[in-house]
Amino acid sequence: MSSPAAPAKKYISHSLAEWATSLRYEQLSPAAIEKAKLFWFDSLGCALGGSQQEDAHILLAHYKDMTGTGASGPCTCFVSGFKTNPVDAAFLNCHMIRAMDYNDIYWKADPCHPSDILGGPLALCEMLGLSGKDLILASVIAYEVEQRLCEFGIPGVREYGWHHATLTCFASPIAAGRVLNLSVDQMVQAIGISAARTFSPGAVTAGKLTNMKNTVDPWATRMGVESALLAKRGYSGPEHIFDGKEGLYAVFGHVQYKGSPAKFDTNMLLDKLPRGTSDHYRIQDCGMKSFPIEALSHAPLTAMMKCVKDNAIKPADVAEIKVEVIARAADILGDPHKYRPDSKETADHSLPYCMAVGLVDGMVTPLQFKESRVLDKSLIPVMDKVKVVANDEFEALFPKFQPSRVTITTTSGKSFATRVDVPKGDPRDPMTADEIGVKFHALGDEVIGRAKCDALAKAVMSLETYADVRDFTKLAVK
Repeated sequence: MSSPAAPAKKYISHSLAEWATSLRYEQLSPAAIEKAKLFWFDSLGCALGGSQQEDAHILLAHYKDMTGTGASGPCTCFVSGFKTNPVDAAFLNCHMIRAMDYNDIYWKADPCHPSDILGGPLALCEMLGLSGKDLILASVIAYEVEQRLCEFGIPGVREYGWHHATLTCFASPIAAGRVLNLSVDQMVQAIGISAARTFSPGAVTAGKLTNMKNTVDPWATRMGVESALLAKRGYSGPEHIFDGKEGLYAVFGHVQYKGSPAKFDTNMLLDKLPRGTSDHYRIQDCGMKSFPIEALSHAPLTAMMKCVKDNAIKPADVAEIKVEVIARAADILGDPHKYRPDSKETADHSLPYCMAVGLVDGMVTPLQFKESRVLDKSLIPVMDKVKVVANDEFEALFPKFQPSRVTITTTSGKSFATRVDVPKGDPRDPMTADEIGVKFHALGDEVIGRAKCDALAKAVMSLETYADVRDFTKLAVK
């Protein structure tokens, strides 16, 4: 007599799929719904500004050529109004959100920008004529999964040389799949399809930066959308992509970091997934950017600007700017190539450039990353005054705090120091709707006009009232 078959293993992808497919809009907390609208408000502003970047122009021209002049589709690309399929629209819109590195930021072990996923569920909602509530639900799911993935690596995939798009490829098919109302099994397949294709090495944000810095995460969302659509048709993927044979856990388990193998905290990923209006949703913990620069630059730049203002320091009087930050910030933002940025992509990840241009111009806005300013040789001597050093004391405080101390020494020998632990935009010092509105109009007024910006801003803050998001997306074009 044969023994009974062993029960099938329940993989992590099953647990996530069960949660996402069962969650309803009515179960979201009022705080989560409000945050979703605020992040859409911020993200749309970033997309309006991002549409004007050279890489966005290249991608739009490429996809127009790929589809042919007579091609059309159910989904709308921001600003241009280009109509195409949901996979390409998701990618192009996500890229516009990401293009200026001005969108949201969550940094716990690994960094991530959950709004890099938002274009995915939007495209599918538009294709199906779904409501603003459907879009808000998928957006909250995207943030929940992405942020948990960001936290569950020990110490994090970035420490092993991988980019956070490696995590987005697990989250994006879940958000997309919820819009498509996938079954649990279909959602599991979508996760496997997407993650099997989209691991991204950290080279895209290390050393000299290229257009791919702002492309890999939107591309992971593109793959998530296509994977969900394929799974809806019955296509299959490895259900063990997280915790089975040669999945994420196994692959990283071969990697050593400071003498120990990589680890993942499954409980961090799955425990207390929110299911009710009184639960805490991770979207409430995500931050926004008050400067269009890499996230770890915000605290030191804030500290320098405050130090200069409080002590009435003139740029010509500065002899040295010592910047103390955590080790990973010093490594990412202060390596030798960052002292001679030759592109916007490198400049907005260059702490020496951001500090120098902030000191000289008195502000750091998208204007400071135009090619003419980035290549301005008069900034080179100022950049060379910036000394970036790692502070072991600060290391112990991260990621709860993002500490930075800036010490400015003047040509007369006087020194002034300012420390910032929580940059503006952090959930502990959040941007208000009015502050987001200032950023939104600064980015969008010259792109689609003040009147349309006003209409779009009003619409996004009442997103839950839209019965069909197609009435919403048409407001985001010229």
